[in-house]
Amino acid sequence: MTSNKVHQLILASGSPRRKELLSWLDVKFTIISSDVEEVTEKIEPVEVAQDLAALKGRDVFSKIDRLQFPNPIIISSDTIVTYNGLIYGKPKNKASAREMLLELEGKTHEVITSVFFLKSDLHSGEVIEKVFSVSSKVTFEKIDRDLLDRYIESGESLDKAGSYGIQGRGLSFISNLDGSYSNVVGLPLSDFFREFKAFLGFENSINGEWRKVLGE
Repeated sequence: MTSNKVHQLILASGSPRRKELLSWLDVKFTIISSDVEEVTEKIEPVEVAQDLAALKGRDVFSKIDRLQFPNPIIISSDTIVTYNGLIYGKPKNKASAREMLLELEGKTHEVITSVFFLKSDLHSGEVIEKVFSVSSKVTFEKIDRDLLDRYIESGESLDKAGSYGIQGRGLSFISNLDGSYSNVVGLPLSDFFREFKAFLGFENSINGEWRKVLGE
């Protein structure tokens, strides 16, 4: 059984991009993906992202083995693309992906990532939650139609909000980024680290003391 004096970190996402970004902090974590249906009654983009991030985190918390993870910390997130109040999710097919990208062509849109934390307190066992959001602004160039055709056929767009990923071929469409690059990838790393340390109770720590509660 895992020691009950430390937290066990769980990333509630199967995204290879989020896995890579979190691994850059050199922390041990377990991946347990949520398969909950991503449905929300929220309308405002930030509220939508926060609600979906929380939905996924709570879903994973509800199904983990508490013998294996007696004091878990769940990290979940949701990234959305929005323009003029409309939310551009993952495309249903290649035709939908093309339509989205052409709607965003030559415009500046917003990418919002919301991150949800849930932990079981080491002393009281109380479940504590926190959520925060980060926004970046992305401007698309006039999209070369040959590159667009090749991008659509690559299939890269099909699992990404707004039908593109800044870390892949979609970068060729972007003329300007105002804000966090990692936020557009799917996890705003510097903001995450600051908020994570504060959630652990080490807001002003700069010497790695926070690692102790993760058993490191």
